[in-house]
Amino acid sequence: MIKKAGHVLKTLCKTSSLPLHRQSQGQMDLSERYCYEPSLKWNPKVEEYFIKAYGPEHFSRISEALTRPSCYSCIRVNTLKSTSDAVIKKLSAILQERGLHNGMIRISNDRKHMEDFCSKPIEIGESADTRQIYAQNNLVSKCMIPGLDHVIFVRGSGPHAIDYGLSGGKSPKEVIVSRKCAEAVLRGAQVYVPGVLACSAHVEKGDVVAVSVAVEQPGADGGWGANITRGTILQGSPADPYYFERNGLYIGQGITMLSRAGMFRVPVGVAVDMNCRVFDLPSFHDLLEGEIFLQNLPSIIAARALDPQRGERILDMCAAPGGKTTAIAILMQDEGEVIAVDRSHNKVLDIKKLAAEMDLTCITPYKLDALKAVRRSESDDFAASHFPQDVVGIEERIEKTSMAASDDLDAELVPQSCDVNSKNGTYSSKAVERKIMRKMRNGPGRNHCSGGRVEKSKGFLPNSFDRVLLDAPCSALGLRPRLFAGEETVESLRNHAKYQKRMFDQAVQLVRPGGVIVYSTCTINPGENEGLVRYALDTYKFLSLASQHPRVGGPGLLGGCQLSDGYTEEWLRPGEEDLVQRFDPSSPLDTIGFFIAKFNVSSKAA
Repeated sequence: MIKKAGHVLKTLCKTSSLPLHRQSQGQMDLSERYCYEPSLKWNPKVEEYFIKAYGPEHFSRISEALTRPSCYSCIRVNTLKSTSDAVIKKLSAILQERGLHNGMIRISNDRKHMEDFCSKPIEIGESADTRQIYAQNNLVSKCMIPGLDHVIFVRGSGPHAIDYGLSGGKSPKEVIVSRKCAEAVLRGAQVYVPGVLACSAHVEKGDVVAVSVAVEQPGADGGWGANITRGTILQGSPADPYYFERNGLYIGQGITMLSRAGMFRVPVGVAVDMNCRVFDLPSFHDLLEGEIFLQNLPSIIAARALDPQRGERILDMCAAPGGKTTAIAILMQDEGEVIAVDRSHNKVLDIKKLAAEMDLTCITPYKLDALKAVRRSESDDFAASHFPQDVVGIEERIEKTSMAASDDLDAELVPQSCDVNSKNGTYSSKAVERKIMRKMRNGPGRNHCSGGRVEKSKGFLPNSFDRVLLDAPCSALGLRPRLFAGEETVESLRNHAKYQKRMFDQAVQLVRPGGVIVYSTCTINPGENEGLVRYALDTYKFLSLASQHPRVGGPGLLGGCQLSDGYTEEWLRPGEEDLVQRFDPSSPLDTIGFFIAKFNVSSKAA
């Protein structure tokens, strides 16, 4: 029996009864400015499209939810090294040392809003029983969804009212941070030096400052930008750049760790220690490394929906930073082969580091563009069969040297075969030669400096994987918190969808008959979600939607949408909506926006 569990995540959003700083009636005007009430800006055509897809009220709720972080953190336990119960015990002890324990999170200043938000009914799928998905009244608790007992929730709290010291109508000292910095702070990070854009005059180390955000504004050229020169001195008056635009964009209060001069002189370090936040979410930086991984609940469910089995060969097509890759390896008990690919050298290094940290040996990461993942035959491995060894090894040899480039060094390292070689018919173009020269002049990259090396792949043969996970690059319009969305246009959303279809074409070729493909995104855009499913089912008749376990998300969108320029987008048809999982950021589940579709692959014979 399906349970309407509106109270399921209610406790995660509840807060305790510590006293809240109150502001006097005399400062109501200033307190309306010094608060957190953001309004998400959208491209008008994109907003029109989403209103057609969701309806105006629903889309308004989604936009509001996107500006706030989830009221809990989700942690995946490495069950090969620890257990959920052991991790809960360790985390509870650590949080207690930090002054956080059950019932010790500050009360929200908008209790009624949070109560109403968390009391809306939520449908839990057929795989869920009548138990709640977490234990009530615990700061740290185990997920109670069957199949997800390796997941732990840690409650946060907010939004909180902050006392910015507005006595006598005097403005506080202030630091303005970039929008991306602010989004990280709302998730629990500190304010780091590179994120600081502007600061009040005469700020010294140890001062209390209000922290606000410079969100992009429309420019005269039709583009968007913060338009605040780094190092600007704030006067605390309407004369400041974007003084009025910062109304309702104050994310908390902190203590400066550097003077104003230091913030704009040093390249790294903490600029402001945030000791009073609009949203309180515990930080897990450098905590229980190898035992836990901080990961959004829908991402964990996507790996679980793939249902990897011991001994299988599995491909994670866009694997960085490695969260789903390691989740798959753990579900396989580290037995089998998980191929993880990404086009970025540094991101592949991150995957290697994470796999080593978690003691997972079945993961093999490669540098590879997912759009070139299919190799037609063994002879396609050009590096091994067409180029002489000195050309193949030139990049490795460059990586090993940290010497300053000179004409003599160039002549020594560049192989003679960079010119046409009449004996073996091979050559390296002038473009390749110039690239090699640039690398030697500019020196090694940041990871190359420490000897970071990754293995490159020329792709894989068709039908060579049992299961393929395609967590596709997307518009990321489901990620929270988000303070700006104006950069996306209808055209850019369509281009994302085209890019994803090309990647999906590669996935279809790589999976064997009888195998499985799981496709996922972190966006609310139906064109990248239901639109991809429609494309897949209409293009490949041997694909069919498969049921997913566990089923936690809601149904997909039916029908389609016609845009103002006449373009028509087709989504799901009746009967298909319950075979996908759509995670709505405005639902009581309080996750990021996310989408998962699972496909069974039958015989590919014509």
